Amino acid sequence: MALLILDRDGVINQDSDDYIRCVEDWLPIPGSIKAIARFCRAGYTVAIATNQSGLSRGYFDLDDMEAIHQKLRDLVAEQGGHIAGIFYCPHLPDEGCDCRKPATGLLQAIEAELGQPLAGSYFIGDSLKDLQAARAMQCQPVLVLTGKGEQTQAQLQAADVAITDPETITIYPDLAAAAQALVEP
Repeated sequence: MALLILDRDGVINQDSDDYIRCVEDWLPIPGSIKAIARFCRAGYTVAIATNQSGLSRGYFDLDDMEAIHQKLRDLVAEQGGHIAGIFYCPHLPDEGCDCRKPATGLLQAIEAELGQPLAGSYFIGDSLKDLQAARAMQCQPVLVLTGKGEQTQAQLQAADVAITDPETITIYPDLAAAAQALVEP
């Protein structure tokens, strides 16, 4: 089975500058849940890699985050899919951890826990950090324009962007469009 890595906020669900703090704040982007199930039915093992500094900031606790992740898993299961694992970094940006994207600790954990190499796998995200982490692990970076995606696309077009070969990054309007294009019809 091929491995597929997804960012969470801005890719699967609506993002918020005020953070997704509870189940009521967590709203799937239209088509994203069906897209995950479609990837699963096509033989992909789906894992999520997400920065969640709201934990360290005290905006929500582990129980709140686990409730959000359970809702996500349940919705995907209702559509016939399965999420193999949700991996998160709870640290603040300035803590210097190795798991906060663009660092690769989350991706290394996915690779180790699922026993599948990430090299060549799709990594779908909406931020420059997602794309940088993907490149660092030799994944195929895919940008969606939901969440921070349009802002990231503008960064990629800037001359001073900190990523190699930005023209080789595939871009889709959203996760549903990515699934449509990447999964054999």
